[in-house]
Formats: sequence, C-alpha cells, structure tokens
Amino acid sequence: MMNQKNKLLIVFCLCFSINTIWSQGLENTPFVLDMVHHNPGEEPYVSAYNNPEVIKEMGYNGKVYFLFESPALAIHWESVDKEILPKGSADREWVDKKAVQIKEMYKAAKAQGIGVYAMSDLVLFPKRLIEKYGMEDTFGNPNDPLTEKYIRAEIREIFDQFPEMDGLVVRIGETYLHDAPYHRGAIQNRQDADNTIIPLMKILREEICVQRDKQLIFRTWRSFDVNLNTYLKVNAAIEPHRNLTISIKHCEGDFHRGNPFSKVIGQGRHKQIIEVQCAREYEGKGAYPNYIANGVINGFEEHERMPEEMINSLAEFVEKRPDLYAGIWTWTRGGGWNGPYIKNEMWCDVNAWVMAQWANDTKQTEEHILNRYATERIHLKGDDVAKFRNLCLLSADAVVRGRNTTYRDMDTWWTRDQGISWPKTPQNEIAQMRNLKQKDESVAMWKKIVKLAKSIHWENEESRQHAIGSALYGLELYEIYRTLVYMSYAEATGNDKAVVKWIKAYDKAWANYKKLPSRYDSLATLYTQNFKRHIAQNAHEKVNELRKKYMR
Repeated sequence: MMNQKNKLLIVFCLCFSINTIWSQGLENTPFVLDMVHHNPGEEPYVSAYNNPEVIKEMGYNGKVYFLFESPALAIHWESVDKEILPKGSADREWVDKKAVQIKEMYKAAKAQGIGVYAMSDLVLFPKRLIEKYGMEDTFGNPNDPLTEKYIRAEIREIFDQFPEMDGLVVRIGETYLHDAPYHRGAIQNRQDADNTIIPLMKILREEICVQRDKQLIFRTWRSFDVNLNTYLKVNAAIEPHRNLTISIKHCEGDFHRGNPFSKVIGQGRHKQIIEVQCAREYEGKGAYPNYIANGVINGFEEHERMPEEMINSLAEFVEKRPDLYAGIWTWTRGGGWNGPYIKNEMWCDVNAWVMAQWANDTKQTEEHILNRYATERIHLKGDDVAKFRNLCLLSADAVVRGRNTTYRDMDTWWTRDQGISWPKTPQNEIAQMRNLKQKDESVAMWKKIVKLAKSIHWENEESRQHAIGSALYGLELYEIYRTLVYMSYAEATGNDKAVVKWIKAYDKAWANYKKLPSRYDSLATLYTQNFKRHIAQNAHEKVNELRKKYMR
C-alpha cells in the first residue's frame, strides 16, 4: 500500500512535470504580433486591425500598440517625484487622460486573450523631469547615472501602473514627438554598441526580463540592423534570456524592394522576431495590389542572386536556424507619412493573413495558405482561386519593375508616400536600358492584373468594384512612373523630340489617373503632384520646367 507521503510526492511530481511542459510549450510558441502604425501627428487610422477580436481571428496572438499608445507617455511618475507631473497641471491632465485611453485599449486585447505589447521610444522623459534635474544635455545617454536611474524608474512605473502589459517593444533608431507635447526624447550615438546599445539593453534586460519576468523586444532598426560585426558584438555582450527577443526587419534598411535580405537574420544567439510591412509606404500603402508575403516567406526574385551561403528568406531562416525563430511582427497598416489613405483594406489583408497563418505553422507552404485565403476568407471557387494567385504574384513582379528594377538600378526613395520625385538616370547604359525595359514590362503586367481582376467572380459587387478599381489605380500610377523614367532618359541624352513626346504621355497618364475616383468610390486617395515631404526634387515641378523649355 502506498502511504500518504508517497502519494503527495507523486502528485507533486506530476504537477511539476505538467507545469514544466506547459511553460516550455509557451516558450516555444512563436510571437504572431500585429501593429497599426498610425501617421505621427495625424488622426489615428480607422482600421479593422485596431480591433483585437479581428486580429485574433486572423491568427495573431498579440497586439503591439503604437508609440503614442505607449504607457511611457501615460505614467505619472509619483513614485519618483510628485512635482514632475503635479496634479492639476495641464501636463498631468494630459497624461491621466492618455492613461485612461490606453487602459481601455489594453483591456480590449486582454478580453480576447491576446498579449499586450507597447512600442516605445527610449529615452523618453517628461520635460519637467529633464528641466528639474538639469539633464538637457545628458538625458539621451544611457551611461549617465541620472539617465540610468530614471530609465529604471520609468520601467518600474510602466509595469506597476500597467500590470496587464506582457512586454515592451523598444526602439532607439528614431524618436517621434509629434503627439507627445509634454515629453522629450532622444538617444545619443544610437549605433554605438559599447556606449549606447549594450548599456541600454543590459538595463532593460535586468528590469524587464529578470526583475519582472516580462517580455523585452529590442528593435535593431537604424541602430544595429545592417552591420553584422556590431550585431555580433551586441550578441556577445548580452546574455540570452527566455524573455529577450531581437526584432529585425526582413530586409536591410527600410521596406524597399531591391534592398538585400537582412544579413543579421539567423546570426548570433538571441531569438529573433521578423518585422513585415503589409501596406508598404513606398508602394501605395494598400492602394493597389501588392502581394509581398510570398517574397518575404520564399525570397524575392531580386534576392536569388545573393551568395548561396546567405539566408535570403524567412523559410530558409526557419529551416537553418529554427532555434532563433521567435515569430513575426506585421504592420497591417502604416509606415511613412501622409497618404495615400485607403478606404478598403483588401490588399493589406491578404499579406497580413498569409503571414500570420504561416508564422503559426511554418510547415505550411505559402501557396497552400494563399489558396486557403482565396477560399476561406474571400470565398472564391474553382478557377478563380488560381486566377487570384496569379494576380497576386504578378503584382509583386510589376511593383519591383515599375518602382525600380530587379537589379536595384534606381534610387529607392524616388517615390514614396503620396509623392513622386524626379527619377535620376542610371549612369550605366546597360542599367538604363534594363530600367526602361522593366518599366514597359511593369505596365504590361498591370494590364494583365486588370484583366484578371475583371475575370474573377468575386463574392460580391463591392469586392469586384474595388479589385478592378484598385488594379486600374496601379496601372495608371505605374504609367505615370514609366513616362517620368523615359522623360528623364530623353532629357539626359538630349533627345528634345522624345522629351516632348513623354510630357504629352505624362499629362495623359495623370488625366486618366485622376478620373478613377469618379468611377470607383472605394479607391484610396490619389498621389499628388505637389507633394514635397521627404522628396528630393518634385517631379511635377521638373516636368513644368521642361514644358516651358521644350513646348513654347
């Protein structure tokens, strides 16, 4: 007969084993996170993806709240000094109101059983704190004793006042203060491993991962995302922790087609979560078909020329370094500035849904998931499933050829957000001929996309109208791109007749483009001819200069 002591011992061992298995299971569950990246300084996007119930149904297990939805802006600092944000002051009133708004957001996510993560710029302090303690020149330096003291205090206040948070997503590559009137933010020497990155990560690892058993997701963007030596130096200096994850964009630099697949993915010893933009700011923001999920998962065509030993896709990353794969983090909406502003989220949705489904089970092929999307989510049948896949894949090919080339022959920044700048002519004649040829190919592909959109039996008339209208939006916009590239080449080679020809083609393309909203009411706002934000030389102004010179 088993005595009572032995029975208790067996029960204890079983409970311990079950708890261990459960904990290990949670640790091995990938992050499948989403964020809506609102335009700083503007009204937040109205989006289905703001709703935690929607993203949970899509396969996400966590929501990353945007910079201005972060508790870093909503803590009252009373445990540090009640004079930093005194009750009754305008800044305290603003902070308290922000805290109420954020609490409601986080509560909605928790009600759906998904994780709550907040992206925060660091270092970010109230203006009163910086002024009171004379930190104007030092608060951006994590090695400064006062800065370190208040970073630790800030983390303590964040998790004390918002205990429902599962983790913090930290970025140091940029600091946005457009919607933070009572705070200041800065980081000194953001690419300095020894004096900035490593000291800050050590502080955060201790305060978040160790002391509070919460998740720290540390972004590499614009700090240690393109220099492999710096990345490995940081890896060597920071001890891994089950709650520490490194976040990396799938391509080097910003989300541009043609940029190399990130060389730091699959390197080092820390878990990595991969960032994917679903409505890309340099490619219409969801205004037209632009399927990037296949390229991210299986590799874009421009990455096929990478050395064989280098990882060039997420599928290869998971295959070669499954121990480092921590999941994916999509931005369903946003990035960049201003428009285009979309009314229908169809083309964001396909990218986000496929990425979320794949992240949960990387053994599935992208083709299988996209076909599931066509049948399960937008209810296509028969041959229309294959047509939809063809349309999606063609959009990826058309976009890279129309904005750049598969050899990255153009400046990646020449068109972005809702604006177009004057395209520079490649100096290499071979590259220029390839550039012109691929602009023709892009327009031809867009015409096929329009035909496919018209041939598919969509679930309802609203979907049909938007699919056709948005395909035409892509066609007419990329016609404009084509005319500008040809015009630039004609001017550079002194071909006056060709300049005149392409000015006329440019005017016609813009006229056709501007007619679209009157025919399709669900379309995004249009690109504008007068847009100059982050644009080197406004294309329309240059065309008008050429018009005066050649068409008197």
